[in-house]
Amino acid sequence: MSSLLDKLRAVQPIRKAEAPARRADGCLVKTQDHPCRDFPAMPLSPDTLRLMAAFAAEEHLRPEDLLFLDTETTGLRGGAGTVAFLIGLGRFEGEHFVVTQYLMRDYDEEPFVLAPVLEALGRCKAVVTFNGASFDMPLVQTRLIMNRLHQGYEAPPNLDLLHIARRVYKLRVRQCTLGRLEEEVFGTPRVDDLPGSQVPERYFEYIRTRELALLDDILAHNAQDILSMARLLYALAHLHEQPLSAQDQRDLYSLGRVFERRGERERAGQCFRACDDRSVRELAQMRLANLLRRDGRHDEAVGLYEQARVAGRGGVKVYIELAKIYEHRFRAPGRALAIARQGMLYCLERLDEGGADSPEYKDLAHRVNRLIAKTGGKTDGITGRHEDTFRAEQASKGGRAGGQA
Repeated sequence: MSSLLDKLRAVQPIRKAEAPARRADGCLVKTQDHPCRDFPAMPLSPDTLRLMAAFAAEEHLRPEDLLFLDTETTGLRGGAGTVAFLIGLGRFEGEHFVVTQYLMRDYDEEPFVLAPVLEALGRCKAVVTFNGASFDMPLVQTRLIMNRLHQGYEAPPNLDLLHIARRVYKLRVRQCTLGRLEEEVFGTPRVDDLPGSQVPERYFEYIRTRELALLDDILAHNAQDILSMARLLYALAHLHEQPLSAQDQRDLYSLGRVFERRGERERAGQCFRACDDRSVRELAQMRLANLLRRDGRHDEAVGLYEQARVAGRGGVKVYIELAKIYEHRFRAPGRALAIARQGMLYCLERLDEGGADSPEYKDLAHRVNRLIAKTGGKTDGITGRHEDTFRAEQASKGGRAGGQA
């Protein structure tokens, strides 16, 4: 006779054998190469690297020493849940620039994407990215840790082209995305390109449908980014080495600012002197005057400041700098007082810039009070002439007027 337990077992539904879990055995790898003639590749000298990115190098970096890296991710803001489902690498190999892309078709393929990337990072002397310092490289490191692949990993030095490009092109291009730089700098706008903002959505659509064709646009977008980075790196290197070759003087002026920040005043001055286009002439003149002043070449600096003041250019800073030089370098407090008072009037005429409440006005007012005490009140405060001379001139004019009457 069957027991109750046997009866219960008999009425249980027969379970179907579960399908074995899929085990990833790799990831999708796509490779394409381009002739090196498409890129003005050249060794990067330590001086060029220092100017471009304050990059400390003891020797030249050859093209084959560099690894170009770009990621496509499941989110645009990073975070613990963001995954780099596609990592593209670009390398110079002989006469070719080779782009290799590692694509994660499902989440269990992530280690197979990361492993060759980790190996490539370990072999290069520098990795080149675009906004990689803030996004790509921290994300790659996070994913290596999550997959327990980070033991012994040391991130190579990073040449982040976004910051280098902004310093040179922002005055002209404004929004320095790779697409904008391609259009404005190289004159080759992208056609039928998938916007980066749509990449995560497109990937999730692929995960739902498993239609590999949905990833074609993402692969093309990623490859174009890597090719553009290689082209952009050497274009920027050429400009830092030969700034006077810049086709647009806004870029030339910006290069002057880069040299100035790096302490290369002579090279900065060459850039500023070459800026004669209306779009940057005033800015360059002021920067050059500041350089001359800091180098102790006060006669030349005053000449430029006075030109700007007479022409109504340079703003209130011109009056402040002139007042400083006349007082402290030329020992002409009367002239300094006159200039400072003119600067105060300049501020009062520009209420939209703060008028009497602006820091510049207050600086000049304090300077005027000190200079009045310094001159003993014996200058007219307008021309800087001695008060006795001024009165004598007025009396002489009055006498001539009386005689004519």
